[in-house]
Amino acid sequence: MIELNIPGRGIIQLEHLVSDVNGTLAVDGQLLEGVARALRSLSDRLEIHLLTADTHGRQHLIDHQLGLQAVLIQPGEEARKKAEYVQQLGASHVVAVGQGANDEAMLENAAIGICVLSQEGSAVETLLAADLVMPDIRSTLELLEKPLRLVASLRK
Repeated sequence: MIELNIPGRGIIQLEHLVSDVNGTLAVDGQLLEGVARALRSLSDRLEIHLLTADTHGRQHLIDHQLGLQAVLIQPGEEARKKAEYVQQLGASHVVAVGQGANDEAMLENAAIGICVLSQEGSAVETLLAADLVMPDIRSTLELLEKPLRLVASLRK
């Protein structure tokens, strides 16, 4: 668990990291360098959940690289399904990360929503739904490793 005391927001206890895969952790179906190591490092404090429609058909390889099993979201109503997943975990304990239009509701529902800028682009509606915008996934995962940075950015 990562506990944050954010002035103007109160105490937030994060237990789950929910992340989109394609465009967020991977580009063109290829896991980005350093992501596996960073997720392993965070796994002692956060339960890692991957949500994907498997656009490139390579999720089984990414799962193997990460030692995780992604939840496959069937095309159609992806945004609603991702948001429901966050709600089922207990949204007040979730940090959600994504960049696509189908990630908007997931970020909006989570205690903390982070939009990453991606080589595949970042949807404006997702950017506006986020609590924080990060330049890339590596910076995002580093931010979670050093949670006082979150406090500094989100205090009011």
